[in-house]
Amino acid sequence: MSVPDYMQCAEDHQTLLVVVQPVGIVSEENFFKIYKRISSVSQISVRDSQRVLYIRYRHHYPPENNEWGDFQTHRKVVGLITITDCFSAKDWPQTFEKFHVQKEIYGSTLYDSRLFVFGLQGEIAEQPRTDVAFYPNYEDCQTVEKRIEDFVESLFIVLESKRLDRATDKSGDKIPLLCVPFEKKDFVGLDTDSRHYKKRCQGRMRKHVGDLCLQAGMLQDSLVHYHMSVELLRSVNDFLWLGAALEGLCSASVIYHYPGGTGGKTGARRFQGSSLPAEAANRHRPGAQEVLIDPGALTSNGINPDTSAEIGRAKNCLSPEDIIDKYKEAISYYSKYKSAGVIELEACVKAVRVLAIQKRSMEASEFLQNAVYINLRQLSEEEKIQRYSILSELYELIGFHRKSAFFKRVAAMQCVAPSISEPGWRACYKLLLETLPGYSLSLDPKDFSKGTHRGWAAVQMRLLHELVYASRRMGNPALSVRHLSFLLQTMLDFLSDQEKKDVTQSLENYTCKCPGTMELLTLPGGPTLPPVPFTKLPIVRRVKLLNLPASLRPRKMKSLLGPNVSTKSPFIYSPIIAHNCGEERNKKIDFQWVQGDVCEVQLMVYNPMPFELRVENMGLLTSGVEFESLPAALSLPAESGLYPVTLVGVPQTTGTITVNGYHTMVFGVFSDCLLDNLPGVKTSGSTVEVIPALPRLQISTSLPRSAHSLQPSSGDETSTNVSVQLYNGETQQLVIKLENIGMEPLEKLEVTSKILTTKDGISVSGFPLCSPFRQVVRPRVESKPVNPPEGSKPGDPSHVKTLEAILNFKYSGGPGHVEGYYRNLSLGLHVEAEPSVFFTRVSTLPATSTRQCHLLLDVFNSTEHELTVSARGNEELILHAGECQR
Repeated sequence: MSVPDYMQCAEDHQTLLVVVQPVGIVSEENFFKIYKRISSVSQISVRDSQRVLYIRYRHHYPPENNEWGDFQTHRKVVGLITITDCFSAKDWPQTFEKFHVQKEIYGSTLYDSRLFVFGLQGEIAEQPRTDVAFYPNYEDCQTVEKRIEDFVESLFIVLESKRLDRATDKSGDKIPLLCVPFEKKDFVGLDTDSRHYKKRCQGRMRKHVGDLCLQAGMLQDSLVHYHMSVELLRSVNDFLWLGAALEGLCSASVIYHYPGGTGGKTGARRFQGSSLPAEAANRHRPGAQEVLIDPGALTSNGINPDTSAEIGRAKNCLSPEDIIDKYKEAISYYSKYKSAGVIELEACVKAVRVLAIQKRSMEASEFLQNAVYINLRQLSEEEKIQRYSILSELYELIGFHRKSAFFKRVAAMQCVAPSISEPGWRACYKLLLETLPGYSLSLDPKDFSKGTHRGWAAVQMRLLHELVYASRRMGNPALSVRHLSFLLQTMLDFLSDQEKKDVTQSLENYTCKCPGTMELLTLPGGPTLPPVPFTKLPIVRRVKLLNLPASLRPRKMKSLLGPNVSTKSPFIYSPIIAHNCGEERNKKIDFQWVQGDVCEVQLMVYNPMPFELRVENMGLLTSGVEFESLPAALSLPAESGLYPVTLVGVPQTTGTITVNGYHTMVFGVFSDCLLDNLPGVKTSGSTVEVIPALPRLQISTSLPRSAHSLQPSSGDETSTNVSVQLYNGETQQLVIKLENIGMEPLEKLEVTSKILTTKDGISVSGFPLCSPFRQVVRPRVESKPVNPPEGSKPGDPSHVKTLEAILNFKYSGGPGHVEGYYRNLSLGLHVEAEPSVFFTRVSTLPATSTRQCHLLLDVFNSTEHELTVSARGNEELILHAGECQR
């Protein structure tokens, strides 16, 4: 026997094997439609008995395996059902002849056979026959199941007759020696009259009768026969058949202890599609009342007349622990024979399924490890794939997930072995996908952002590289790009510098032909592959929404109510409102953006790669408001530190806008990176209110700009600062030009001024303004006269006085004006006043009258210009530059 059945389980020993095959040309769809209906009849309750017959159907069975039918009767094909198409009477003889040819293949072991003919009508189809059933088509065949039940009953009649014939003690007859195929040549010339030979014949026949009893639904009898066979065969050291007897004993005990089966879905098939009612199935479950008795208590029909005394006395049934010990012993006997490799392998598989139910994983792994090293004949590539796949499933069954993944990956590699002319890359890819859970690998990048890395990164990277290669050979470049992107994103911390360069180079080569996208990819077989955003290229550490510049920040008109009290609520204070506001404050920012104005978000990023990183098409992802993102491109140096990047955009409508993240294109892969999926990102909030559009004023003056920035007491910043140097008494005109560079009209402008005083102190009586708009002039003078220090000389810097003033332009217009918003534009004025004249000498003259005195002053012109000094009585004194007069 050379073809193992990896799906075998212990309960298969009680089944009758029926092969269902097509004859001639039958479409695969029609064949499997009928095969499914036939295989639904998997158990039959025997009339006038408590026994149940179980059937195992196969649509393909190697004839050489049938030669081992005497060794284990469940391997013997006892029934043949053929399905054929025949549409004319003249084709019928040829069709029937093919049926006979098919029967000859398994002819030596068949109990009965049936031929189902579809399409033939007329005189031939109307003739009553037991071995042939005619149906007009594949739809009009309601009696298929009934025909199969009758067929199974006929199999039981033959089985029962064989059992009775061989179970009856015929002392005068010589018991034949049952052999396996490879033994026949070894027994030529043996002494058939020796006691040793007779014991061997008796032991093998006892084991064979035990098989027949088990198939006939007589569990108690089979256990007795198996025990007797074990004793006989052990005494003559017939190890191969002793192993078979022990395995039969294990199978019967497994059926008794585990009536639900050990083969998973296949093992539970005896309770599906049953023709028995539910109560009968429970009442006649295998082993329900089949407690074992002494050999002498057996009757001709296998039923003990008094079963009440047997309950609880199952002395011949092995315990769950003994079952495994006997399996080990049987496998050790099988291992002595090279030609019994398939039997040994299948016994290992059966034992593993039993141990899986007993939850004894370590012992099960020992059986599987033994199965791995069993040498069979030279297997074909397809058989190797099947073998490794089944080993993988069995390791999965006992909870060895990584071992299971290992063998499944070996099976995948076998699909594309060099010896295969047409490698199955699609099958290889499908098997590789199934190995992922065993290596703690998921194709969802979100699973890798939670906590520490799970699994062996080196093995995971190897597997991902194999997925990339397999998908490329499948002709699916989009899958290759997705897997390579996933490798770069999730395994970045484990890649060496050279590997990072190699992976990115490969990725760029792939994306030249097929750019990476954020779309879901449907895998062969149905599941989808989630997108892989490059959140680590570059890595973002901080996201901050920036306020508008001081001159563009919107302000709300003051109302009678406080700024934190909603006018929609009649209550002064509500704890519910306060609580909600507190929650919203965690994300909502306390400044506003303006519709139509450029808004900025600052990101602190760094490049983890050992080479320069080019990021293209980097922009903002927002929701809540229509937003025009203005993409940017940047180039980050190798392994850069934190690097500020400002992303800008323009909100087109009003409302509440939420910055959800950003999008990039790196190495040809488009990524949408959401802030919620970025671990360790600091943000002060991502939601801000967008108010209606306002006009934008730009200010220019006739004076030069000043580097000296004024800081009003309110904390506001001045938009523009100008400075001028004047002499005391000098007048200079300041022309201010306001230009509306926005899209909204200017509807309201209020101009106010505020004078700041430095430590030098200057008294100002007024600040004249001239404007075509409404004027609100409220000059405020805050002065502290300070005496100049004594002994100061002309030209000394301590004589320079300063004046600082601020002009405020409060303006509004457009939709923002309707909502009560305005903007404030400030102009800072810095004036340095130098003295124009100095009184260098003061003296007096003797008085000539008691009403007046004479004071003599020496006046010095310190400027470079001619100036006029006016005195009382309209007297004027003209001084040239640098001139001094008394």
